[in-house]
Amino acid sequence: MSEPDLMREGLALMVCGMGFVVIFLLVLVFALRLMSGIITRFSPAPAATPASPAPDTLAHLRPVIAAALHHHRRLHGIH
Repeated sequence: MSEPDLMREGLALMVCGMGFVVIFLLVLVFALRLMSGIITRFSPAPAATPASPAPDTLAHLRPVIAAALHHHRRLHGIH
């Protein structure tokens, strides 16, 4: 085979391979969208969770944080 024939055949093979990859990716995107739609349709709604922790859960951490700061400052000589 001559060099132009090899280039033409290589180009055709490249275009064919890229076409298969694009088609595969499009099928994959549509399949994922379909599965996502099916899952959202048949799955129950998630339970509501509080956006922030309750104030009483943070209240018991204040003495712990203060003790940790005091310990750190004492170790490093920070006053």
